[in-house]
Amino acid sequence: MNAAELFAKMDECFNAEAASGINAVFQYNFSDDDNYYVVIEDGTKDIQKGDHDSPTVTISTDVATLVGTVDGSVNGMQAFMSGKLKASGNVILAQKMQALFPISV
Repeated sequence: MNAAELFAKMDECFNAEAASGINAVFQYNFSDDDNYYVVIEDGTKDIQKGDHDSPTVTISTDVATLVGTVDGSVNGMQAFMSGKLKASGNVILAQKMQALFPISV
């Protein structure tokens, strides 16, 4: 799965209820594909290819690791501790990924 396929799947599986009250920009920087960002505004989402000027949280990883953290096959904390996944900004928001985008791939 590449980044475009992952974000298309995330778009389909977005949980608006879980996003209620959240206003944030998630920037995804991939070492092996194009970058994407997701703007969450109180139950809505806007997924775009590229880089956002002022993200709330930035996640840097490869596509396979992000797919694993989203579908639950990779423990996000272990990926973070091993350096496979890096986060900066409001890191607590990164932990909401599975609730916001409950996908299985």
